[in-house]
Amino acid sequence: MSGRRLGRWVAAVPMAALALATIYPMVFTVNVAMKTRREYILDRFSPASSLQMNNISEAWNSVGMARYFANSVIVVACAVILLLLIGSMAGFALSQLRFRGSKLLFLGILAALFVPFQVIMVPLARVMADTGLIDTYPGLVLAYVAQFLPFTVFLMTSHYRTIPAEIIHAARIDGNTTYGVYRRIMIPLGAPALLSVGILDTLFCWNDVLIALVMMPSAEHRTLMIGVTSLRGQYSDDIPTFASGVLIAAIPVLLLYLFLQRQIADGVTAGSTKG
Repeated sequence: MSGRRLGRWVAAVPMAALALATIYPMVFTVNVAMKTRREYILDRFSPASSLQMNNISEAWNSVGMARYFANSVIVVACAVILLLLIGSMAGFALSQLRFRGSKLLFLGILAALFVPFQVIMVPLARVMADTGLIDTYPGLVLAYVAQFLPFTVFLMTSHYRTIPAEIIHAARIDGNTTYGVYRRIMIPLGAPALLSVGILDTLFCWNDVLIALVMMPSAEHRTLMIGVTSLRGQYSDDIPTFASGVLIAAIPVLLLYLFLQRQIADGVTAGSTKG
């Protein structure tokens, strides 16, 4: 066996094992969701005898997953829009505009990336309670923006720094104001990074449990992930229904990746080269 062929096998075997370890949990969840309770008790690993949607219908209608799904869509959409708007503006300012304290501000944003939510959880909850934002959509949206904005600003700043300064100077010579440069130059050139960061922020907000649990104590305003965790206690003896809830929560993220995987890859590599 040639050295090149051996090298391919050395790389292919671990990657195949990694792919299998990633795909198997989803396949197992789908299989369990298609089973009846009796089938699962008798043999949890055997293939389902037939494709049954009763468990998914039960989780969607009886448990209130439809309401939780709508809550998540509203909150995540608003949070991601604000994150991209503020993050792209801040990234443009920190990368292309020169002002006093910009480097120190960027270092502060980098430092905020290392602060876990558990550290600021109690102060944030008290501030939100004092301002009447606990158990409200705007309160959860602001909490998501505060938590994930440093990450968004960091990536957008890194991407915008790869844009040659000559493009900015040429746009100013043409008569564009700072806002004109941002709208006509930075947004189009930053579109791949905005898409990539937007998808990552969507995943972060969609999969969050802790922040939503602190900000949304009432059952009416629960997000989808909190609803899924509550299924574990409510249906501890009905694992197929619980698996159906997990499947409902995972399908939007899976579809997002399947349809936008090329854009994700382009966005990730968009800022890797200069010029």
